[in-house]
Amino acid sequence: MDPQMTGPLADDQRFNQRSNSKRFLLLAYQSFGVVYGDLATSPIYVYTNSFLRRLNNHRDEETVFGVFSLIFWTFTLIPLIKYAIIVLGADDNGEGGPFALYSLLCRHAKISLLPNQQAVDEELSTYHRAGYIPQNSIYSPLKRFLENHRNLHTCLLVSVLFGACMVVGDGVLTPAISVRSSISGLQVRAKELHDGEVVFISCIVLVSLFALQHKGTQRVAFLFAPIVFLWLASIAIIGLYNTFYWNTRILYALSPHYIVKFFQSTGIDGWISLGGIVLSVTGTEAMFADLGHFNTASVRVAFLGVVYPCLVLQYMGQAAFLSKNIADVTYSFFESIPELVYWPVFVLATLAAIVASQSVITATFSIVKQCHSLGCFPRVKIIHTSKWIRGQVYIPEINWILMILCLAVTLGLRDTTAIGNAYGVAIVTVMFVTTLLMTLVIVFVWRKRVIFALFFLTFFGLIEAAYLSSSLVKVRQGGWVSFVLSSVFMVVMYVWHYGTCKKYLFDLQNKVPMKWILTLGPSLGIVRVPGIGLIYTQLVTDVPPIFSHFVTNLPAFHQVLVFVSIKSVPVPYVPLDERHLIGRIGPRMYRMYRCIIRYGYKDVQDDGDNFENQLILSIAKFIQMEALESSSERLVSSPEGRMVVVRATDTRGIDLVIGNPSESSCCSTLITNRESTTLQSLEPLYEEQESSQSSNHLSVQFELSGQETINSEINRRRVQFELPGLENTNSEVKEELVALLGAKEAGVAYIVGHSYVKAMKSSSCLKKIVIDHAYSFLRKNCRAPTAALNIPHTSLIEVGMIYYV
Repeated sequence: MDPQMTGPLADDQRFNQRSNSKRFLLLAYQSFGVVYGDLATSPIYVYTNSFLRRLNNHRDEETVFGVFSLIFWTFTLIPLIKYAIIVLGADDNGEGGPFALYSLLCRHAKISLLPNQQAVDEELSTYHRAGYIPQNSIYSPLKRFLENHRNLHTCLLVSVLFGACMVVGDGVLTPAISVRSSISGLQVRAKELHDGEVVFISCIVLVSLFALQHKGTQRVAFLFAPIVFLWLASIAIIGLYNTFYWNTRILYALSPHYIVKFFQSTGIDGWISLGGIVLSVTGTEAMFADLGHFNTASVRVAFLGVVYPCLVLQYMGQAAFLSKNIADVTYSFFESIPELVYWPVFVLATLAAIVASQSVITATFSIVKQCHSLGCFPRVKIIHTSKWIRGQVYIPEINWILMILCLAVTLGLRDTTAIGNAYGVAIVTVMFVTTLLMTLVIVFVWRKRVIFALFFLTFFGLIEAAYLSSSLVKVRQGGWVSFVLSSVFMVVMYVWHYGTCKKYLFDLQNKVPMKWILTLGPSLGIVRVPGIGLIYTQLVTDVPPIFSHFVTNLPAFHQVLVFVSIKSVPVPYVPLDERHLIGRIGPRMYRMYRCIIRYGYKDVQDDGDNFENQLILSIAKFIQMEALESSSERLVSSPEGRMVVVRATDTRGIDLVIGNPSESSCCSTLITNRESTTLQSLEPLYEEQESSQSSNHLSVQFELSGQETINSEINRRRVQFELPGLENTNSEVKEELVALLGAKEAGVAYIVGHSYVKAMKSSSCLKKIVIDHAYSFLRKNCRAPTAALNIPHTSLIEVGMIYYV
């Protein structure tokens, strides 16, 4: 800003700058409670897990110095350089995690396995990053090789799913090791306390933690952020105190020369201890996975300004203490706390352990949400916990499953070393998957030379491979838990994805051609009754087999038919203005439309009671846009006609106004619909029942300005559709709009397929097991499609079909 600038404009700029600074600092502050809890509590158990077992035979000052040097450089290379500097720059419109990298790759190379993808999806404003270079301009041999081999597409998806499963496994292991390690500090002062009693107290804390999750991320962040901040400040001061009090020579261990001396003196025992040292970077993946709750700058500033220096001081001070008190390595962190402040720090350690668990649980909810959106996880209830911040979700089923598994691990393994072995396998695997995906992102998204990608893969891949190989040696000592948990979730994800894709292929191969529809005529060969029929289908072209099945078995259909396709796009969010894609099926007189509703992998598919109104509004706008040809630049060619992106904020055509119909009732003309006498006789009874259930009985009014108005009573809200300038509208368009709103007034029916998926008799035994047993079990025990789509039961029509895949 110009220093000479004065007046109201300068004051506004200063106010905006202060506002942005406050918001930025607030996000950085909140990130302590959500992102860094796990990373901040690692000092409680890192040295203990590093020295026990094989390294127990090398208890001397030289070994302690070597272990600290390894921790310092591991902490510097992976969380600081790899994640804070490099990986955080690969966010997908502000979102992070394995699926964010995968979605970026799918948009820059043709490797996606998602069905229903269309060329028009690439026109979404969130589809391309800033500075995007069209695919055709740069086409490397590596990209061509990857796109031409479908098996590689599957391998890439399996790798992403496996990494996601390891994150879910972290959601089980992090609370177990963090809470168990912190509560074990009681045994330092209360010697008579047995391990069983510590485990029991840990279980009580864990149950309380998971019971708190329904409060939502934002409330938890405000509650936990000061705890982590105080925790980091206290352990940094204690670390600095121990460094000067016990052994200032520990500063020399910052040199990597001590790493070489460490391996020279310990040999294979030092290599095996890497499985414990890697626990110093636990929670690093949460920096990237939880990115959508904050932003890149706030996460970086919090890490560089507070987390990194505080943890380095703590690790250094604890090493200085151990160099003179190596016999206290079992409870090294709590033994290093000065007696004067022991109990306050212990309370902070327990609270910080709860926060550590929170960060990974939050990341687990985000990962499961992304898997669900991309068709790789069974339908679960997803609750959006914040009205202002997108992406903050709570999944009750996953929360209680994690709690049960976490209690089982705590009660079953008991030993923090065994839990640490399992934890080490999980975190290194996730990091390795991120490294592989980032290598492809550097080439395909950032458009860097392959040599840079190979350097990134070689440098960080070798470091993580060394830690992974050390962790795999301890599979029998608890490491098997990670593989069991991940394998179970992996089977669930892949079976669901496989069954969903096979079901979609059946619909695609048995779809009804448009020629068959045209031969039926405007009446479709049956009686067209008043109302709107919403036919849900996965197909985005032609007519699904459920339609012909319905027509063949029932003698009547609604006067307006809308084929609704709800699909996921590999982007984090789809703006409301770009969510509805509307087209026509057949000639105008058929009154058949197609509505494709697009969601991103971070969108919550919950339009509530407004879904019907938004759908009718979009169709009405499409009718006008089609007639006026005012949006030809947004029309997409289609075998069935033209598809239009109908924007919610488009002021042309219909305006949605929420108001009181009585205000305009004096100038309204009521359009009567052709309801049957049976429906008319049941209407008073239905209204009486609805009024008894809800005291807020409102109505919907559809107003055709200056011409016609349709009043309809429903039990939730009262809205008004206005068509300005209808007197100059084409008679066919006017008739179609009146028919549409009249059908809405008559009622909306939701037609959903109730499918039974079975393997064909000629299928292999493995396929029969997957489809007939595993996939069928998941479908029966997950949320029903009607519940996931928020379909009212009073308007539901289910059509049974058997899919032989």
